[in-house]
Amino acid sequence: MGEDWRTLNRANWDERVSIHVAGEFYDVEGWKAGRDNLESFELEELGDVRGRDLVHLQCHFGLDTLSWARHGALVTGLDFSGPAIAAARSLASEVGLDARFVQADVYDAPAALGEDYDIVYTTHGVLGWHPDLDRWAGVVDALLRPGGTLYLSEYHPVSWMFAEDTTERRVGDGKAHDYFAASPLEYEAPGTYADLAAKTAHNRTVEFQHTLGAVVTAIAERGLVVEFLHERDFTHFPQFDWLVEGDDRRYHQPEGAARIPLLYSLRARKPA
Repeated sequence: MGEDWRTLNRANWDERVSIHVAGEFYDVEGWKAGRDNLESFELEELGDVRGRDLVHLQCHFGLDTLSWARHGALVTGLDFSGPAIAAARSLASEVGLDARFVQADVYDAPAALGEDYDIVYTTHGVLGWHPDLDRWAGVVDALLRPGGTLYLSEYHPVSWMFAEDTTERRVGDGKAHDYFAASPLEYEAPGTYADLAAKTAHNRTVEFQHTLGAVVTAIAERGLVVEFLHERDFTHFPQFDWLVEGDDRRYHQPEGAARIPLLYSLRARKPA
């Protein structure tokens, strides 16, 4: 697979920025009015960020990045989408938050940013866009100061083994992934996780499956010390037809069903 995967994926994300900014899923107006976009477990697991330099890789249009600014972090957001970075800068200006937003590919982040950080933060649907986890982990290592922290919260790779478009949980059919898939996964899907009915033209994407072991190993091989790995039984969007939306705006598995992991979070430290 040549560099065309990046071109396809960028076109897909560029088109969806305006849909996401205007839609109910991200609830930008609610956020402007004071709603915190960060998960309670993220706030607990990352801890006090006041006065700390935080870079958010693959920040999309900056809602989480700016949420960390509200908690006192000195924030930088990076994304490969020009429309996303433009929207993030506009949002920061509108609400009067100090933030730096840079358009660049993650693999180019150290050169594009020219700085190092106390915290590298990256969450929810990010690793599947990278063909090379070792290179990604090298970027994280390069961006962290000695003693700095990586915080990653991500969709659990086990969950992608299940079919998306059935009312029953089934492994290995529909759009389900092979857990150990080594080849790129190519999709053609209109709409977006934030609005399944949205009219879109750039619908092809190329994604990459990574096992949980591969993620942890890539981080550890860079010398980062993994402090915890937590798994969770809920997610943020209707990934499957059989999930049930709760009052907490999360999607849960049916009561009484044997649960599978849907999210995980990991914190790692760069030795001082």
